[in-house]
Amino acid sequence: MTVTAPAPEDVGHRTTEIIRQIRNYLEFPRLKEATLLYPECWATFTGYPIIAEWDLTLDGPPLFDEAIRVLALKTAVFTLTGGNESTAELAVAAPVDEMVHAVLAQHTLISRMQRSLALELVHMTDQEQFDYEPGCYTDACYQAAGWGEPNRRYWIGAQETTRRHTILNGLYASVGINPGGRAHRITFDVPEPALPG
Repeated sequence: MTVTAPAPEDVGHRTTEIIRQIRNYLEFPRLKEATLLYPECWATFTGYPIIAEWDLTLDGPPLFDEAIRVLALKTAVFTLTGGNESTAELAVAAPVDEMVHAVLAQHTLISRMQRSLALELVHMTDQEQFDYEPGCYTDACYQAAGWGEPNRRYWIGAQETTRRHTILNGLYASVGINPGGRAHRITFDVPEPALPG
């Protein structure tokens, strides 16, 4: 069933309430701390790496803020559409989406927060749109929430993402990693050191 997307102004107003609830949640500092540890365990070849001169120490905290904003925006649309998952799955730039995954990986804390705040955070890969471009509906909702223009360091459009993936895939191939990092031929065998004399 097709549902009309709510007006960005309505989404912005509802998002402001949701993000206030999330940021005031008692365990929010722990959520941020745990999320920023997550890339040490797992990160893709296609999300964060498309950021020019990516540095987790510098880029992690602002990306965390963007991920929380995205979850609040999606939750607002979900609420305003009576729970329509498809409409709520907004188009999001790849690096921001990767940080959303890192936030949601904090499953125990996120579950506790959702119960406490009576919110249902929305994110389903089978509903994701990979066509984010600056100026789209997501940007209109983002701006209506009072955040101004999305930071273009992280909010990279689909066409530019494709261009950067092409560059990355060439670099990955040069060290034996297949496109997107989905396979490689690295054996991890270490040659025996040569014996002296």
